[in-house]
Amino acid sequence: MTLKKANTVLATLVTLFVLYLGLSFILAPGAVTPGVGLPTWPAGDGGGFLTMKGIREFSMGLVLGILLITRHRRALGWVLLMEAVAPFADMINVFAHHGSTAAALGIHGLTAALIAVTGLLVLRETSVARRLPAAVPA
Repeated sequence: MTLKKANTVLATLVTLFVLYLGLSFILAPGAVTPGVGLPTWPAGDGGGFLTMKGIREFSMGLVLGILLITRHRRALGWVLLMEAVAPFADMINVFAHHGSTAAALGIHGLTAALIAVTGLLVLRETSVARRLPAAVPA
């Protein structure tokens, strides 16, 4: 499998996961929230923030999907790196609220690392492609 194909598979999996996560928080925040590592459910009207998180995740997935479909590979790599900030911030948030260390590192930390590595691989692929000489027609 070529680097480009492997990166496309990874980026597609990340995109589908982010879209799934976003829809889960929009449609069923009560079912998804216990798995993110925070110790308590939001009090009062705080549940609206979970829908906002879902919209954020879903929007990020749409951006990735559009870049994949339009084959803007270099932009895809940079956006993946940028989007790795969100799960990293979620990890910090779980730690700040004395949530589960296992969830903070195992869910959010690994997700941030996977997204960042995928972004770096896509950027590496595009930088290699830029250095290759253009094919000369015979």
